[in-house]
Amino acid sequence: MTRPVGTATRGTTNPNRLRRMDRWIAATHGPALRRSEAPVAVDLGYGAAPWTALELLQRLRTADPRCEVVGIEIDPARVAAAKPYEREGLSFRHGGFEVPLPARPTLIRAANVLRQYDEGEVAAVWARLCARLAPGGLLVEGTCDEIGRRHVWVALGPQGPRTVTFATRLGSLERPSDLAERLPKALIHRNVPGEPVHAFLRDFDRAWAAAAPYASLGARQRWIKAVGDLAGDWPLTDGRRRWRQGEVTVNWAALAPNSV
Repeated sequence: MTRPVGTATRGTTNPNRLRRMDRWIAATHGPALRRSEAPVAVDLGYGAAPWTALELLQRLRTADPRCEVVGIEIDPARVAAAKPYEREGLSFRHGGFEVPLPARPTLIRAANVLRQYDEGEVAAVWARLCARLAPGGLLVEGTCDEIGRRHVWVALGPQGPRTVTFATRLGSLERPSDLAERLPKALIHRNVPGEPVHAFLRDFDRAWAAAAPYASLGARQRWIKAVGDLAGDWPLTDGRRRWRQGEVTVNWAALAPNSV
């Protein structure tokens, strides 16, 4: 038997921890799921309990009722513990970054998986996972806090990274740069002067401060105003409908790390 590729995570998980990421996937990747003849999504490294895989199935089926989800875990004990939760459209399998499925999935979601890896390992993992995607498929890789209030993820296709999304529960936010602690591994060590992601968060904080008068209308209106002003200088790829959700998505090229 071939040994799975990767190492086990801490396994920390909570119900609704990935709801912001799931909501974004269903909204933005729904058309691709519907175009697929047999849409399959992978919850890679779902952890010590299967809640995130169960929730991913429920949320993706709002976009396409045909969706199936496969939870993949490198720890066989976690797979055994998840098996009783299998149902129509949901299964669990032992594996790692090799994604041991007979067909290429339309979606791979890897949340809080690469946090323990070295920054230098990320590109190879991304490439390996993207190579497993079906045509038109999507890899979503990112990090969130324990209860899903703050989340940052990168969306990638077979040709590589496309966008970075920042998402938050607005009532918990003091300033946009609070999200820096949840940057994915490819960016978290690049939040230093001279790097694009640092400049983006600096400008976001300035726009947030300038939008302070809108706070009397609520945190959502302040966020929308700040993001709208930010769009004048940064290539945002979404619009007001997503901003209302406490999100903003930026073209990857604008935040990509400088070459070493």
